[in-house]
Amino acid sequence: MGEQNRRVTPEQAAANARTGLATIVGAFAESPQTLRRARLLGLSGWAYHVSARAGALGEVRPETVAAAIGFIAPEAVIDGWEATAKTSAPLEVATWHLHELCKWGIEQLGGFPRLGRLLELSGRVVDAVEHAGLPLFAAWRAMPVPDQAPGARAAVILHLLHEHRLGVHLVAVRASGLTPLQAIIAGPEGETGAVAFGWQPPYPPAGPIVRRLLWADSVGDAVAGQAYGTLDMGERIELVGLLESLSQRLTR
Repeated sequence: MGEQNRRVTPEQAAANARTGLATIVGAFAESPQTLRRARLLGLSGWAYHVSARAGALGEVRPETVAAAIGFIAPEAVIDGWEATAKTSAPLEVATWHLHELCKWGIEQLGGFPRLGRLLELSGRVVDAVEHAGLPLFAAWRAMPVPDQAPGARAAVILHLLHEHRLGVHLVAVRASGLTPLQAIIAGPEGETGAVAFGWQPPYPPAGPIVRRLLWADSVGDAVAGQAYGTLDMGERIELVGLLESLSQRLTR
């Protein structure tokens, strides 16, 4: 095991961090407080999801939002964005979302035993990200953090790392020649995932495109790994371990 650990590359660290980040951010997205915020704003869960994530872009056209998110069907993005615009400015929704993220971080992450080290390592990776081609990551990184408590800052940084990976994945999928829908169909959730993201049938067959998705995943690891290269090998191993520990803590 020690010999294997010494060979962990930035690409491998990015790949290994992916699941933990998705689990941590998913725990916030599915928390009762987050869902309650959608109801208080008078938004459906779908409209809140679209506007809370893309509202950091500001007042842009829904087609721009669909292009930035990528994996949600454009018609579904437009419906959610326009529904939000009837009652709230999308940037206001994103700002509220950030406040809720900070509160959740204080409550759920504040007691994590190695929070300071997690903050240091993950923060260095976020600072090292080259944001060209990653509009949502860039927009969120520019948002002022309303609470500087360690738990709040950790929640924001982990959200940024997850947003970074989502953006990189979209770039890699397009570079592979796949459309977002093809990438979903070729992935583990298949047609179930396509339905969840608002895509309507008919769907393309998965068989011929699975290899392209594997190539896209490899490219995504390489691009995301560039930021993880700011850490030495021991620090990369440590960060991945911290993310795994935190994700297990949140899902017990």
